[in-house]
Amino acid sequence: MNLSPEKKIAGVLVPLFALRRENDLGIGDIAALREFIDWVAKSGFKLVQLLPINEIGGDNSPYNTISAMAIEPTTLHLAPGSPEDLTLEDFDSALAEVDLPDLRRGPVKYPRVKTLNRHLLEKAFSRFSDRASEDRRLNFRKFCEEERAWLDDYVFFRALMEENGEKENWDEWPPEHQSIETARNWFRELPLDRQSVFTGRQKFFRYVQWIAHEQWREIKSFADERDVALMGDIPFGVSYYSADVFSRRAEFALDWCGGAPPEPYFKEDKFTQKWGQNWGIPLYRWDKMRSGNFEWWRQRVRGVKQIFHLFRIDHILGFYRVYAFPWRPRRNKRFLHFDWKEMLGRTGGRAPQFTPRDDSTPESCEANRREGEEYLRIVLQESGSTRVVGEDLGTVPDYVRPNLQSLGVAGFRIPQWEVYHGRVTPGREYHRLSVATYATHDHKPIRKLWEEAVERATSTSDQARNELNKIAEFAQFHPGNELVSFAKDFYPAIMEALFASDSWIAVVMLTDLLRRKYRFNVPGTAANFNWTRRVQRTIAQLSSSRTVRGQMRLIRGLLEKTGRC
Repeated sequence: MNLSPEKKIAGVLVPLFALRRENDLGIGDIAALREFIDWVAKSGFKLVQLLPINEIGGDNSPYNTISAMAIEPTTLHLAPGSPEDLTLEDFDSALAEVDLPDLRRGPVKYPRVKTLNRHLLEKAFSRFSDRASEDRRLNFRKFCEEERAWLDDYVFFRALMEENGEKENWDEWPPEHQSIETARNWFRELPLDRQSVFTGRQKFFRYVQWIAHEQWREIKSFADERDVALMGDIPFGVSYYSADVFSRRAEFALDWCGGAPPEPYFKEDKFTQKWGQNWGIPLYRWDKMRSGNFEWWRQRVRGVKQIFHLFRIDHILGFYRVYAFPWRPRRNKRFLHFDWKEMLGRTGGRAPQFTPRDDSTPESCEANRREGEEYLRIVLQESGSTRVVGEDLGTVPDYVRPNLQSLGVAGFRIPQWEVYHGRVTPGREYHRLSVATYATHDHKPIRKLWEEAVERATSTSDQARNELNKIAEFAQFHPGNELVSFAKDFYPAIMEALFASDSWIAVVMLTDLLRRKYRFNVPGTAANFNWTRRVQRTIAQLSSSRTVRGQMRLIRGLLEKTGRC
C-alpha cells in the first residue's frame, strides 16, 4: 500500500459505533466496518479514519478510556462462529430475551449493548475453557505472553472494577483496593477459593483482548486487500480512572488536569468559553517516563501500529505544552461563576495555565519545542515505517508546525481556520505533509452550518455564516445574487476544492459525505447524546439508495478529477 505523501489520497472519518448493518447488536462493529470499507472503496476512497478503539468508561467517550492499550469489547463482531468458540445454540440463548429491533433503533444504548456483549463473550469463554483445541490454547498463551507488559496490569484492574460493581473511579473503592500494591496484597490474603475465582475473571478479560486483537488484525488485512488504509487514533491524554494511571501512578501528576485554553469557537458551553476545556486527564511526569525509557508510550505505539496502517495523535500540541487546571472536571460548575480572584482563593493561588511553561518568551518557546521534539521522536522511533499524523488544532504556537514538518508528521488544515491577515489560504498553498478536512468529530457538519446560516435564524447564525463564507472563499465559490442550492451548487464546489488542495490526505467526515446535520460530540459538555448517534441507514441501504448512489458518483468523479483515486 502506497502511503507516501507523494501520492494524494482521500478518506472518510467515521465513528465505528455510528455504523449500522442489518444484523448488528445495537452498535457499529468490525463486521459493519468490513461492509463500510467495501462501500467507500468503490467510490475511490483510499482511507478510513476511526476514533480511538480503546475500552470506554461510563461516559462512553473514546477519548476518556479506562485503558490506553485494551480494545473496546463492543467493537467485536459477535455471531455464531465469531469467535469460533461462540456456538449458534449459545448465541440464540443469549438473544432470546433481547428485543433486538428496539436495541438497534435510534442511538447506541450502551448499558444494554454492553450487557449483551458481555453475555455472549462469557458464553464463548466458557466454551473455550472447556473445549478449545490445543492449538487455540497455545495461541492464547502466546498472546498473553507477548502482551503481558500491559495486559497483566490491565486484567488485574479490570477484575477489581468488577469486584467493585464495575465502578471505574478507583479512588472510591475500598482503601485496600486503591493502589495496585495494596490490591495485590489484598489478593494474596484471600482464601484460595476466592483467589481462584478472581484469577478466573482475569483470564476472561485476557480472552476478550485476545479475540479483539485477532479480529482487528484480520480487518487490517481485509482493508489491505481492498487497497484501503485504516487510520487509528491515539489520544494524547489518558483517563484519570484508567488501568494505566492505577498501575503506573508515579508517571502521572494527579493534582493537575490537562485541557485546552478558552476560545470562542465552541459556543455551546459557557465554561469552555470562560475557562477552557477541562478534560480531566492527569499530566505526564516526563522525567519519570524518561527514566523508564518511555516504555508506556512505546507500548501504546506498538499496539496501534499492529492494527492500523497509520495513526493520528489527538492534541499533539500536548507534547510541547499542556493547558492545565488545578481542579477536577466535576468542580467545573462551581468555578463557572467565579471571577479570577475568587478562583485563586479556592485553589490556593494556583491558576489554569500552560505547563511546563507558557510561550511568553523566546526562551520558553525554545524549551517547549526542544522537549516536545524529544518526546515525539520516541513515538516516531517506535512507529518505524508506520506514518504518523498530528492533530495540531486550537491555539497553535508558531514553532509547532515547522517542527512537525521537520519530523515528518502531517498536521491538519481546516480551510475555514486557515485565515491569515484576513486572507483564506488557498488549497494549492497547503503543505503536502498535511491532512485537509472541513470537520472533525467535534465540529458541526457543513449541512448544519448551512441550516443555521441560510435556512433559519439561530443564536449561532452569525458564526455559521462567517464559517460558510470562509469555506466559500476557499472554494472560490461566488454565485452572486443567484439562488444557491446546497446540494446542487455549494456542496460540489466545496468538495472539489477540498480534494483539489495540495494536502496529502483529504478527509470527509461521514456526516459531510452524506450531507447530514447531526453531530457525534459537542466538546466541553457531558451531554448524554454524545458518542451515541448512529447513521440512520444500514450500509446496505446506503448502497442501494438512488439518492446516495448519485452523491457517491459525484464524489467518485471529483476524486478522479483531482487525482486522488
